[in-house]
Amino acid sequence: MLDDFLVRAALAGVGLSLATGPLGAFVVWRRMAYFGDATAHAAILGVALALATDLPVAAGTLVVALAMAVAVAGLAAKGWALDTTLGVMAHSALAFGLVAVSFLPQVRTDLSAWLFGDILAVSKADLALIWGGAAAVVALLAWRWQALLASTLNEDLAHSAGIRPARERLVLVIALALVVAVALKVVGALLISAMLIIPAAAARGLARSPEGMALGAVAVGAVSALAGLRLSLWQDTPAGPSMVVAAAAVFAAAALFGRMRRP
Repeated sequence: MLDDFLVRAALAGVGLSLATGPLGAFVVWRRMAYFGDATAHAAILGVALALATDLPVAAGTLVVALAMAVAVAGLAAKGWALDTTLGVMAHSALAFGLVAVSFLPQVRTDLSAWLFGDILAVSKADLALIWGGAAAVVALLAWRWQALLASTLNEDLAHSAGIRPARERLVLVIALALVVAVALKVVGALLISAMLIIPAAAARGLARSPEGMALGAVAVGAVSALAGLRLSLWQDTPAGPSMVVAAAAVFAAAALFGRMRRP
């Protein structure tokens, strides 16, 4: 079965949605969309690092994404203007990565695959990495779920309950770096944030609990991945962007249904 590239692509999309669903819910709740962009854009610098040092691309991506996420979180904790800091670091990391790749004449790589994803070229090893990374993210979030919810709701109340919000932010930083590392092959550095935010935003108006929103985001992400692959096969469109288009369509339908349901 795994010899069929479409089956591997479908499994990759569903596996990615398992991680982006619950993490995307926290990204929406905490208004971390730009934070996710900065971490994802840094992935291109990680690709350059991996190609220059003969490391696995996933390892280079994980190291640089984690470094970017920790740096941004540390600067925000010191009172830096978060929107400006994220804007500078996100675009600088992307530019540095693109320039760094041009200094590797011995490397011939299609940057569009890293920018927009190449899910149809996912191998069995990539599939194992995606599902393994997704399982690690889900396990991490499930372990810290209540503490993450408490610190998201109110940091002062979390402190009074013996929870350290700084530690919970670090958990989210690690989870975000893992998702960037596993999602790069699927949707690329420029579209990772879309698969974090859009399914969670679509599920938000229909869910009745935080857990319901997380599960709904997983479902929307999986449906979007499969529908995007179908659109790509039918109309010969890029697979990664097609998945985002499908997610946007689901979001629009969910928003319309939510508006109609209100008294």
